Amino acid sequence: MLTLTQVLPPEDVQRVRETLAVIPFQDGKATAGPVARKVKSNQQAVGADPGMEPLRRFVREALLRHPVFTAYARPAVWSRILFSKYGPGDAYGLHTDDAFMAAEDGGRLRTDLSFTLFLSDPETYEGGALLLDGLDGEREHRPQAGDAVLYATGRLHQVTPVTAGERLAAVGWVQSLVQRDDQRELLFDLERVRAGTPAGETRLLLDKSIGVLLRQWGTP
Repeated sequence: MLTLTQVLPPEDVQRVRETLAVIPFQDGKATAGPVARKVKSNQQAVGADPGMEPLRRFVREALLRHPVFTAYARPAVWSRILFSKYGPGDAYGLHTDDAFMAAEDGGRLRTDLSFTLFLSDPETYEGGALLLDGLDGEREHRPQAGDAVLYATGRLHQVTPVTAGERLAAVGWVQSLVQRDDQRELLFDLERVRAGTPAGETRLLLDKSIGVLLRQWGTP
């Protein structure tokens, strides 16, 4: 699990919020699987609205510019990004996301990683935490607007009930070039070492090693 800070600066968060203000929303159960539908209570922006594709592209490009996202996720295939809204009484109970989903290009993707990009400042709503269940227990996340949480899709998670205000977020899934978590983590560590290594023989050896591992583990 990684927290990505400043995926969107405040002015871009405001731009997304203003666009969503004129897009109709519908019951979020429409995009949930049969199990998750039973515990989901929120609203989602209507995916077919003409304003949605530019908004999805805007958020996707922001994530791709974020160095931590690209170094760890190595996205190969994207789902369509969804925009959700939670008001008082809304929640998304404990669930796990589907292993395969519709891809942005109309095909299918294996959901290796999930992300939630927060679009509301935590001071403007109560509750509404993204709660992830892991081997170290439960962890709640209510970061600043413009920050995102990236995590392995198989983890049990939930959005706790909103008790006041409004929680806006963008959510999506990616199929990574590298399927296994441990291999992605090793490559991410090597990228971080490489970033702090001056140009020269050591950096060239790191480039070579990262390339060899990508060819062994990657699926173009």
